[in-house]
Amino acid sequence: MITERPITSRAPGVKERGETRRDRAAVFRAYLALTKPQIVELLLVTTVPALMLAAGGWPDLGTLAIVLIGGALAGGAASALNCYIDRDIDELMRRTKRRPLPAHSVTPRAVLIFGLSLAVISVALMAVFTNWLATALTAGAIFYYDVVYTLWLKRRTPANTFWGGVCGAAPVIIGWAAVTGSVAPLGWALFAVVFFWQMPHFYALAIKYKDDYARAGIPMLPVVRSVGRVNFEIVLYTVLTVVASLVAWPLGLGPIYGITAIVTGALFLGEALLLVNRTRKGGPIKPMRLFHWSITYLTILFIAVAVDALI
Repeated sequence: MITERPITSRAPGVKERGETRRDRAAVFRAYLALTKPQIVELLLVTTVPALMLAAGGWPDLGTLAIVLIGGALAGGAASALNCYIDRDIDELMRRTKRRPLPAHSVTPRAVLIFGLSLAVISVALMAVFTNWLATALTAGAIFYYDVVYTLWLKRRTPANTFWGGVCGAAPVIIGWAAVTGSVAPLGWALFAVVFFWQMPHFYALAIKYKDDYARAGIPMLPVVRSVGRVNFEIVLYTVLTVVASLVAWPLGLGPIYGITAIVTGALFLGEALLLVNRTRKGGPIKPMRLFHWSITYLTILFIAVAVDALI
């Protein structure tokens, strides 16, 4: 008995419209994921208040738009190129194995072209519409993150987080330079806040995914150093973050910022000490509490910067 082939309204190999839309949506989501939007969002949280402070209020809307777009594209470019470079270790780590390249949602060549294209567009925008210093800092931040940090430091030294903090704090001075063509001491103080903040922020994440990093052969501090050393650095850099935030106060910020820096700094340090205390007692460590609180701390602090810039 011969069974007839079911009647279909489309030729073989031709997708229906709904399937095409789903495919396009999946590709869009993959490329969006390559830019690591959560990181870009956090970078912009520090950039906008720095812009406002440098301008003494709301900056020129054109400059604001260019720095936001250029900064988002630069952050996305750096992240996409990071995904391209780290595609081998991302396959080994539980935290990253669902990223587009390990999941084979896109090809490495496509990701490389995508990342380089975003980098060129972001630097070109800054070059045309801002100034040479902001442009150089933007290009330098992309190069530093992908070449100096990702290609060189990340796989070779437990100091990778420290040195990698340079590019993470760069948006503060990029925003400042875009407005003024230079970076004032207050801009450098805020740069220091973000720079030092990255150590307790990322060490908490590295504690959580210690086994992942060990499996991938990445010498993050919690993998290659003692618990005591990790605890010491978490507390040290949390203290330095708070100190840098207080140094910024008399350089041109008002009482709203000052009170916010004191209160949130005390809470941030308290959370770091709580993590250390739990570790010493051998109880549940819960490092993600510090990780999430660090994000809240930085967001609140820079909102205070923006408020002081407006009053």
